[in-house]
Amino acid sequence: MTKVDFYTGSEDKLRTACQLSHKAMQNGLRVLLHAPDEDTADKLDKLLWHFPATAFMPHCRSTEADAGTLPVVIGSDETFPHSDLLISLHDECLPFFSRFERVIEIVSQDDTDAKLGRDRYKFYKDRGYELRHFDLRKP
Repeated sequence: MTKVDFYTGSEDKLRTACQLSHKAMQNGLRVLLHAPDEDTADKLDKLLWHFPATAFMPHCRSTEADAGTLPVVIGSDETFPHSDLLISLHDECLPFFSRFERVIEIVSQDDTDAKLGRDRYKFYKDRGYELRHFDLRKP
């Protein structure tokens, strides 16, 4: 069954997504960063070219030919080159999340986003998924 991790209190959801992608990649996991729209996907793509500053994170779009071989893939549709880790940047639970071994939900410090995050947490909890919570505001 899919395991779901919530990272709350993010100051910048895209940077948090990049940090978590880098950590997952270092641990041998393949990552699908799923963006709600093309504009967000473009921003992620640009950010990943410069993150982290001292290394390189190989990545591409989910629709590109190399998607099956690269550790980090950016998507905004239902193209899945793997089923390791899904990092969702959406306001709602994605209908295909259970295809992945692990899902990460990132919640910002914004009150509206925090409420939407609580709704997603309740959705997963009510369906019996294993949940973990990490508060990014705590040292």
